[in-house]
Amino acid sequence: MEFSTEFDARIGQGDVTLTERDVVLLRAIDDHGSINAAASALGRSYSRAQQRIVELETAFGDLVERKRGGSGGGGSRLTDRARDLLSRYDRLRAEFSGVAETAETVLRGRIVERDGELATVETPAGAVRALVPEADGEDVRLTLRADAVTLQDPSRSPDPDRTSARNRLEGTVRTVDAGEAVALVTVDVGDEVSVSALVTVASVEKLNLHRGTTVVASFKATATRGVPSA
Repeated sequence: MEFSTEFDARIGQGDVTLTERDVVLLRAIDDHGSINAAASALGRSYSRAQQRIVELETAFGDLVERKRGGSGGGGSRLTDRARDLLSRYDRLRAEFSGVAETAETVLRGRIVERDGELATVETPAGAVRALVPEADGEDVRLTLRADAVTLQDPSRSPDPDRTSARNRLEGTVRTVDAGEAVALVTVDVGDEVSVSALVTVASVEKLNLHRGTTVVASFKATATRGVPSA
């Protein structure tokens, strides 16, 4: 069980997921008037672009209306269904961006080890690896955006040596604040310290994420920034 928050807005339907790459393709078709011209403009293979449109339409319904060549020439245009799907994607991105910009975890601690700009900081929640520029003093304040945190089931959390997200703090879910598309999850990691994570509402519902759920909050050292404490 994994709740990823290194977020790339996605809309899933069955086994097919609309990603940013798909959105770029659909908008290029809208701009250029054909799948072939869109693929060429994006430097992609026409056959693969065509295949991807078919895959998306299998899940989401008709997205591209095709017109065969003739005296007036051929071409393609987006259907109303496709435009609605793109609008949903834009709303998801907007909501995510708004929450991500304001949701931030702050941890205070003391540097106990340093390797260049990377430092190990002892915090009330445990040791955290972070980017901390050389500066006078060892007391620092760490900041971490909610979209840089991944929540995992402790029983399935990978070994720290096998993942780039070396920071791992185990705790329990305190709150789940759900919006239309994304949810801000607060995890109590001990000693009155909490970490915020951003997940999709679909993930919350599918995985039954609620108050009291035990999770591991993991995040990369490069996503954690430190500055001297005031």
